[in-house]
Amino acid sequence: MPRLSNTPRIVMTAVPLRLSFAGGGTDIADYYLKEGGAVLSTTIDKFVYVTVKQHGTLYREPYRLNYYNAEHAPDLDSIRNDIMRECLRLVPVEPPLYVSTVADVPSSSGLGSSSSFAVGLLHALHVMRGDRVSLGQLAEEACHIEINVLKQPIGKQDQYAAAFGGMNCMRFETDGRVVLEPQVISAEKIRTLFDHLMLFWTNTTRSATEILTKQRQAIDERMANLRAIKGHCEEVRRLLNGDFNPAALGEVLDQTWQQKRSITDAISNGQIDQWYDAAMAAGATGGKIAGAGGGGFLLLIVPPERQPAVAEALAELDRLPVRYEASGTRVLIPLGH
Repeated sequence: MPRLSNTPRIVMTAVPLRLSFAGGGTDIADYYLKEGGAVLSTTIDKFVYVTVKQHGTLYREPYRLNYYNAEHAPDLDSIRNDIMRECLRLVPVEPPLYVSTVADVPSSSGLGSSSSFAVGLLHALHVMRGDRVSLGQLAEEACHIEINVLKQPIGKQDQYAAAFGGMNCMRFETDGRVVLEPQVISAEKIRTLFDHLMLFWTNTTRSATEILTKQRQAIDERMANLRAIKGHCEEVRRLLNGDFNPAALGEVLDQTWQQKRSITDAISNGQIDQWYDAAMAAGATGGKIAGAGGGGFLLLIVPPERQPAVAEALAELDRLPVRYEASGTRVLIPLGH
């Protein structure tokens, strides 16, 4: 497409990562098209950053792409990064282009970074074109690329969390619609919630594709587990909107973790079980592995007075402090978008 004279030469977006409290797995179409799904999650103050820049013509390369690899691609079809290639195909911007991304945490760690990257890149490309685009459109375009085009066995919660941000109960209807219910709770309650969160890096990245493929294959046999997990989403919503009791939230997360880890043997392992048991013995009231499972981050609910003991019990793991992030994708450069 021809570049408009008033469109920016460089765009940078920042997109938050998310923590899912309950309902994960019911956002996969194999489940929600039968019974409807529900997930309650929050975005956190850790981000994926995406830069799209008009590349200098003297470099004599149509595409330079920097992520954990570097690519110099002669054309769109040659781009090896699936999400970059398909985002550029869906929202074309005239080359030469420079595209790069960096994040606050490692990829494949259960915080939805792939979807945050897709939403951030689509947002940047639309701004480069001078398009006006809604958050719902960004979320659905990211779902289309990851699920329909790239055939990833994932759900829709990550794309919507990345686009809209904040704390939401997301409902996945049997007709395919996604209904977002923002959770309007006080700043004091959010502060109390995050004062009770501990997030530990297991130093293990994993393929969500492999784990979710096994989970999808087991859905028909594990419908009871997923119904229970969906019910936990409603319990978390009631807790957050009532007289909030962090210990009760921990107990619900413990129940949802026990249900989730029994769906397939790829979701947990002996080492994760050992860390989880040590944290519970030291004073955690519950928790779960973030995302699909198999590694990544271990999320725990711990009373502040017990956090030193839990940190000591998990001394071999790095702790990542996190706080609440109320907004979804946003444009950092140029200002005013």
